[in-house]
Amino acid sequence: MGGAISLLAVNFIVAQIFVVAFLIIAAKSRSGRPAIWIAACFAIASLSAVFEAVLPFSPFPRIFAIGAFASVLGGFCLLRVGLGLFYQVPVRPAALAAFFIASVIVDLLIYDLPRGILQHAFFYQMPFFFIQAWSASAIVRSRRRTYADRILLGLLALSAAYYLVKIYAAIAAGAGKTAADYLTSPFALISQALGAMLIVGTGLAMLGVMVKDIIDDARASSEIDALSGLYNRRGFMERLGPMLERRGAGHPGALILTDLDHFKRVNDTYGHHTGDEVIRRFSRLLLDLMPSRAVAGRLGGEEFAVFLPLTGLSDARVLAHGIRAAIASMRIEGLAETVTVSASFGVTAVAVGEPLELAMQRADKALYAAKAAGRNRVESAETPAHVVSPAVPHWVGRS
Repeated sequence: MGGAISLLAVNFIVAQIFVVAFLIIAAKSRSGRPAIWIAACFAIASLSAVFEAVLPFSPFPRIFAIGAFASVLGGFCLLRVGLGLFYQVPVRPAALAAFFIASVIVDLLIYDLPRGILQHAFFYQMPFFFIQAWSASAIVRSRRRTYADRILLGLLALSAAYYLVKIYAAIAAGAGKTAADYLTSPFALISQALGAMLIVGTGLAMLGVMVKDIIDDARASSEIDALSGLYNRRGFMERLGPMLERRGAGHPGALILTDLDHFKRVNDTYGHHTGDEVIRRFSRLLLDLMPSRAVAGRLGGEEFAVFLPLTGLSDARVLAHGIRAAIASMRIEGLAETVTVSASFGVTAVAVGEPLELAMQRADKALYAAKAAGRNRVESAETPAHVVSPAVPHWVGRS
């Protein structure tokens, strides 16, 4: 009994550590509600250690045996709620409550059955298998597939399988004749040891998923321009790197650089509040008109960029003309009715194997040409037939 009691104490302490950890996560991230539910999961499930430790010494073992079962199952139900919120695959409260109540009733009905028979082991362990599988299904249905999500999914699936194995292990190893005999049985030590390992593994995996979410949020916020809601220069350039690595041989993509015409005059005449509104409206216009796979960014001030993957120069010019016409016809609060906002555009296609910096320079020259030609127009630059990396001198390989 001493070994099993020690493991119960370890499980209880570990659970409290996770309670504190998830409450800290709740206070520090947008995952607040899911983290609170998961903290409650560990808090409620840890009560089973108390019930099981007191059970052999109580004159009312039935109460503590049912309490141990209900606390673990209740904790797992709260875990399903938390994961459902986090992965945006919510569970119906009525269905979860009905499952919990029905499982506790079944446990009451089988309480007096001998512990070493298949019927008792099956009906006792199956609710735990089912709720763990139900939790794993939330990750599957969410279609999130980061490494952290896969690890958590694997551990939940392993936990579900663990409860199936426990059906046969309880019979083979011996779980005691009565609930009060459980802690003195060989099965108790095995069950508590493996349970502790799964608790730690699953808890760490859930922490990993949520901490990764916090890091991703922080990174995203550092790459988003607060005024426009588009990527800033850093975010724009970082998003293009992986897209250019996957580019095909036909049309790697096209780049549009655009600059609002006479924007300083808008700020000087109507104030920075109106200028900010122009930036916001133009940014929304870009998001509305560009294809879903495209990436848009505010490079600074009134200069913007749009990258269109797997798109040729002619299609990019069509989009640029559409954006130019749309901004010219847009009415913006704060500007006089006779004042319209226009933009100039420089468009180019990215050549196969071409560094992004060269394409940016070519689009910038086209944009400068549009402004020099009178603004409110689209100019394009042809893609070079051969690209030489600036890191390699032109004479390399020549005779």
